[in-house]
Amino acid sequence: MIQAFGLTSNPRKDLPPAVDDVSFEACASHVTALLGTPGSGRTTVLRLMLELQQGRGFTYFRGRPLHRIAHPSREVGVLLGDVPGHPARTVRGHLRMLCAAAGVPVRRADEVLETVGLVSLRDERLGTLSRGMDRRLGLACALLADPHTLVLDDPAADLSAREARWLHGALRAHAAQGGTVLLTLSDPKEAARNADRVVTLERGRIVADQNVTEFARTRLRPRVAVRSPHAPRLAALLAKEARSARRSVEVVRESGNRLSVYGSTCADIGETAFRHSILVHQLADEVGDMGPGAGAPTSEEQDAADAPGRSRAQRGDDTTGTDKTAQRPVTGQPETAPHATAGPDRVQETAAAASLSAPTDSAADADPAPSTADTRSLALTPRSAADPDPDPAPRPHTADTRSLALTPLPPPISVRSAPSPLRPLRYELRRATGISTGFLTAAVVLVVSAVTAVLLARVGHTPQARLLAAWPRELPLPPAALGAGLLGALAFGDEFRHPALAADRGTVPRRLGLLTAKLLVAAVTALTLAFLTVGCDAEVLYLVYGRELTRVPADWPSLSASWTGLLVGCAWAGVLAAGIFRSTTAGLAAVLAVPVVVVPLVQKVWEGSSVRTAAGFPLRLRETLWLQWPFGGERYLSVLARVLVQPVGGALTLSLTALLCAYLLTTLRSRAR
Repeated sequence: MIQAFGLTSNPRKDLPPAVDDVSFEACASHVTALLGTPGSGRTTVLRLMLELQQGRGFTYFRGRPLHRIAHPSREVGVLLGDVPGHPARTVRGHLRMLCAAAGVPVRRADEVLETVGLVSLRDERLGTLSRGMDRRLGLACALLADPHTLVLDDPAADLSAREARWLHGALRAHAAQGGTVLLTLSDPKEAARNADRVVTLERGRIVADQNVTEFARTRLRPRVAVRSPHAPRLAALLAKEARSARRSVEVVRESGNRLSVYGSTCADIGETAFRHSILVHQLADEVGDMGPGAGAPTSEEQDAADAPGRSRAQRGDDTTGTDKTAQRPVTGQPETAPHATAGPDRVQETAAAASLSAPTDSAADADPAPSTADTRSLALTPRSAADPDPDPAPRPHTADTRSLALTPLPPPISVRSAPSPLRPLRYELRRATGISTGFLTAAVVLVVSAVTAVLLARVGHTPQARLLAAWPRELPLPPAALGAGLLGALAFGDEFRHPALAADRGTVPRRLGLLTAKLLVAAVTALTLAFLTVGCDAEVLYLVYGRELTRVPADWPSLSASWTGLLVGCAWAGVLAAGIFRSTTAGLAAVLAVPVVVVPLVQKVWEGSSVRTAAGFPLRLRETLWLQWPFGGERYLSVLARVLVQPVGGALTLSLTALLCAYLLTTLRSRAR
């Protein structure tokens, strides 16, 4: 069950808020529709409920606010638009990746694929799916964690009639199993066909909250659609015959040569046109929309709700037992006369039928119950204890009462970051291996590195270490380091470009668990790329020039540590920079900035005058900590120290430290907000 109270968006400059004091309930085992035209505040209401937008109010999902739920995806399934997955990822791979994020078994992906009918398309790419298949995939993502509540924003928009029927049938099946379904719609006829309760919004306010039967009775009305080149003449004849037969018939002039006739049938209109030789191009039964305010109570009904203790004599002629909805014209304006014309293009002829004019005692004696918003505003209005009886004078309407009452403001809504994946390492592995970008990048790096090594060997005058790494002196970094940095930058860059992890928020959670998983996967990828690059370069050099250029250098431990440290450092720099600046390009730029900008600064520092050296550092460290280094630990520590004191190693270490601090600072600042 969903309970929303006082949802109000923050106003922008001098404009009123898009949503103002919206309160409603969506019961379990029911489909509730938020109905409104574009700009009525439907999507804003959903975003306030899901804590995606700042404002005021509070929403309970089965008695708990969203930020108090440990795993929100297991309680609320959300579909606010298209699926923002990577277009090159398969349908099944996308769901398997989200299974790791939601902490559910991977077999759940195949179950929801069967539920939404996408088993035959499980190997299709997301970029090739049609509109209907994309909505099915979005519903599968919402159902992945088996939530109790579904919140959907206009899910049937731009779908074919067949796909729309299937979608509403799936939502009805979820509600039949005890779930709660809340969706936004813009078509009142679609809401009447598929919803159990309809909440109508207009200009950010609720104008009606009705069950579907009452909604269809007050909002929708059968009519006959007529198209004729002689529409004005036919309208006058229909009105004249209605007056003669004393029947209640309403003729509405639409745009062009169209008429909408209420209270008549196709047979009667056709006979009238035939008798007067009027050509008719269209004659069909339809259901007309009476506008968003059709189901709202009138001002007289509102006065009766505000003062239920007043007698019928005090109310006067306002409540004579006649059904206000039946007497009110479709334009939503009060009647002036039985045969008054409501506009230049509107011909309204109403005969005095006995069924409409006879008062009903039961309807006159019944007092309409006030709505939820009215009850709340009346309950919060202070009244003196010495005046127990209500004031017999008419009270102002709901908006005026709310402005005069000393009601406290609803609590503010804070936008919180998306939760971290429950299994971040599995999520990152499936994200990285689910598309071919990483494999293509590694293949291009190996080919470019091998060609560069052959060209350097042909030119000559290149040290063997640089030859195996394919690192010309003219380039700031070797191709393998650039490839490792690009793969690291893609780890966060693709997340922000295709935010599948937090599709409803359009961002990526800044959690240390997710960062650790990305750094670990990037390190393993960089180590694999470093080994493959040296192996491929050595093999190509052996095939082209023989064994002379493939000898193992004497100081291979130090060179290996430097090589792997360079690639891992570039990969980590790409990950951190892309996470901070939310862009793959920024991550790769940070990797290139290390040798271009940071290394010259470090070289100036190291080339400066110094009166002290760090010789014997491993030995003094062992003596200080009273540790016995196993397996010749002093040698490995000295190798690490030599790597760090190199200009590139020192610059890379300094850059990684700065990027890590910036990432942590950004994370803490977002949490503080």
